[in-house]
Amino acid sequence: MSIFLLLLASVYFAACLLLVRTWRRMPVFFSEKMATVPLTVVIPCRNEARNLPRLLADLKAQTYPNFEVIVADDASTDGTAEVAGHFPANFRLNVLRLHDEPGNSPKKRALGAAIRQATGHLIVTTDGDCRVGPEWLGTFARAYEETGAHLLSGPVTFFSEKNSAFENLQIVEFASLIGTGAVTMALERPTMCNGANLCYEKKAFHDVGGFAGNDHLASGDDEFLMHKIAAKYPGGVRFLKNEKALVRTAAHDSARAFYRQRRRWASKWRFYRDWRVSALAVLVFALNLTPLAALLGWALGWISGVVCLLVLGLKFSAEAVFLARILRFLGHQKAFRWIPLTQLLYPFYVTFFGLAAQGRGYVWKGRRLR
Repeated sequence: MSIFLLLLASVYFAACLLLVRTWRRMPVFFSEKMATVPLTVVIPCRNEARNLPRLLADLKAQTYPNFEVIVADDASTDGTAEVAGHFPANFRLNVLRLHDEPGNSPKKRALGAAIRQATGHLIVTTDGDCRVGPEWLGTFARAYEETGAHLLSGPVTFFSEKNSAFENLQIVEFASLIGTGAVTMALERPTMCNGANLCYEKKAFHDVGGFAGNDHLASGDDEFLMHKIAAKYPGGVRFLKNEKALVRTAAHDSARAFYRQRRRWASKWRFYRDWRVSALAVLVFALNLTPLAALLGWALGWISGVVCLLVLGLKFSAEAVFLARILRFLGHQKAFRWIPLTQLLYPFYVTFFGLAAQGRGYVWKGRRLR
């Protein structure tokens, strides 16, 4: 058992070193080129009347002029559509009102309806509770014209309103997802992205059939689409490593909201069609069981304390270096001190949601979905 656990921990240590090395080698995108490509910003939202005006104000402050915005209101009950319709925009703003319809994928339905009306060459998606900087769209436009990528994934992070332990733990945990997704794109083996900050060609969306094939799932509007585009256009998926492309959103203020979101995200793991992505998900699940197995083995006398410490050291050392680099890029240096606690909790977290994802049915935006 000792040899097996040390082998697994060594594999994880080597994988984390690869993440660190690849991230360091990924250049920060910079270009002063004047871009002209037309963009359509699509905001699928439900009950975001309180948050949406802040995002629209951020869009009003964009330095890039060639864009339109479509707010796809998913049958809100709080007046979201009316708030958007009365916003004093200095850009073309279209509010698409959708009726509540049976189905298990309301977000994909909202996105699809908006994309059908979009006039831009590029679709840029975000969520109604997000915040963006003034160079957000310009950075995407320049990156697209510079790289010719068919899909660009941008960085996403949480902003901390209360600076609580729960918020900081979410910031560190989410940084690991963003960083890992970025590195796998750089290695041309894309695994994860986030629809809160995604840009893709409208033509590429149609070329791969849009959301067809996974439109019965509530989650995966971002990752499944990315996998399809990556399969059709090898090397055509890029991560936009630039702080000006950063999207921020509020951390969850309750454990229940956090649970519902993470369970919804985890529910799509078993539907990955690329066996390599599925295998990676299973491997990550197994590797995160290693410290728990080591502690249990030590407690039961199956392995020595030295072996247990070696396993924990291999698991946590290189991982901490990687997390620190991603957090620095995201502007969260103050969250460094939360890395050890996050690492201690993460194996339990992965195990819990890996098992919870096997169940069916969850609540999202006030709806019970299968």
